[in-house]
Amino acid sequence: MRTASLQTQNIILANANVITMDPSYPKAKWVAISSGKIRDVGHEREHNKSPYESFEVLDCHGKTVLPGFNDAHCHLRAFVESLLTLDLKPSNGFRSVPDICAAIKDLSEKTSPGHWIRGRGYNEFYLVEKRHPTRWDLDEVAPDNPVKLTHRSGHAHVLNSLGLRLVGISMESADPPGGLIDRDINTGEPTGLLYEMGPLLSERVPPLDRQALLTALELANKRLLTWGITSVQDASHLNDAERWREIYSWKEAGLFKPRINFMLSLTGLEQLGAYGFSGAVQENQLRLNGVKIILDETTGQLHPSQEKLNNSVVKIHESGFQVAIHAVEESAVGSACCAIEYALKKSLRSDHRHRVEHCSICSPPLASRLASLKIIVVTQPPFIFYNGDRYLGTVPDHQLQYLYPIRSLLKAGIPVAGSSDCPIVPPNPLIGIYSAVCRKSETGKTVGGEEKISPLDALRMYTVNAARASFEENLKGSITPGKLADLVVLNADPSAVTPDEIKDIGVEMTIIDGKVVWRSGASVLSQKFV
Repeated sequence: MRTASLQTQNIILANANVITMDPSYPKAKWVAISSGKIRDVGHEREHNKSPYESFEVLDCHGKTVLPGFNDAHCHLRAFVESLLTLDLKPSNGFRSVPDICAAIKDLSEKTSPGHWIRGRGYNEFYLVEKRHPTRWDLDEVAPDNPVKLTHRSGHAHVLNSLGLRLVGISMESADPPGGLIDRDINTGEPTGLLYEMGPLLSERVPPLDRQALLTALELANKRLLTWGITSVQDASHLNDAERWREIYSWKEAGLFKPRINFMLSLTGLEQLGAYGFSGAVQENQLRLNGVKIILDETTGQLHPSQEKLNNSVVKIHESGFQVAIHAVEESAVGSACCAIEYALKKSLRSDHRHRVEHCSICSPPLASRLASLKIIVVTQPPFIFYNGDRYLGTVPDHQLQYLYPIRSLLKAGIPVAGSSDCPIVPPNPLIGIYSAVCRKSETGKTVGGEEKISPLDALRMYTVNAARASFEENLKGSITPGKLADLVVLNADPSAVTPDEIKDIGVEMTIIDGKVVWRSGASVLSQKFV
């Protein structure tokens, strides 16, 4: 066997179990790649004939080849930052407030006074106290360092007293629009727990060191590639011109391999006229993908109001952009429908592909309404795995039956794309696919078993449906001649193994633009020349 770098422009993946996700040609035995695109797919040994005699051949030994996975809703900057912060997830042994405080104390002893200490991923449901940490808990172990802990959802934070003082929050501080400062019921003092105040904190907490961030970026890039992710859709509501410039520099320097679709915030949309959000990076490497709006009920009522939401959606819609509305509760999903319907009445667009992100609780009538408005749902199947026990313990029965109802949404004719919302949960698509198929929590409990879908439907969520959600179905999502050569090679077939085995499938190789960008050290794939 002759050694080669697999960075050539002409490659054939041969002796493979190719699942194309293209209904006109569902299965194949080989894939020819040329100049970064899919040139051909076929059966038998046609690749041994002209015009393929000069192609480098990779023997896949029957392994499964799929279109590269596309995470349709993640938070790229937050994912990178999470790799630099203390990981407080229950799976790491943080089962009590003292567990968290002990780790903070240990870190504070290694950190210079005045420097911020950051942690994320704590989950009060799994803490023995069944509560959030408070400023006073953190003050005891880190009095000389400002501390910021981020809840597993990303929508709540806990600061110690020094941290509160540095960001300007005191007893006299009013709740910001849409946010909530938790207070002691007797004294009115802030407890340190802040809801939906991420934008304010991002402005007032110093950014991470640039060199440390680049080191974490290298790790984030590798982790995504090891999970077969070739595209991500960055859904941060903080994305503006400055964030675009940062991510643009990552792509320009070749530091981040997966393709990026970048959603603007409303602030970013305002900046669009003054700053063009364009440059020399190829469009299929980094492109704009709509505008993100957060719609929530943290304060007990929807924020923004229906009127303000309607006006924002109309503005985005009439600018020609796709709107992506964060809506978790059924009332929020209904409000999102109202806003999109309002925009369509003012200015009809037949293929708008406006999106509802999450759509956690959705009854059949609401699913019908989403379908009638041709709204795409981008949801998170892995939440069933990672949060399933909490859902079973906290979600009322009358809502539990409508929790992440993927089967019902698909049956209603709604395109449903899969995602991780990382760093909320790890962005491993195979855990998401397993969750959609099995509907099991991490401890094996069934969560809404009637909403199970087939492995192929689950694979579509992370390939063709994810591509459609960003208007890119002509570029990616299936192994079809002419499309981008973004592929993943797995060590087993998700549609052939038992459902419980899906989560344990490993990635052998990840290919972007026709080049092998990651390869497992345990891979048995071999190279040769014909």
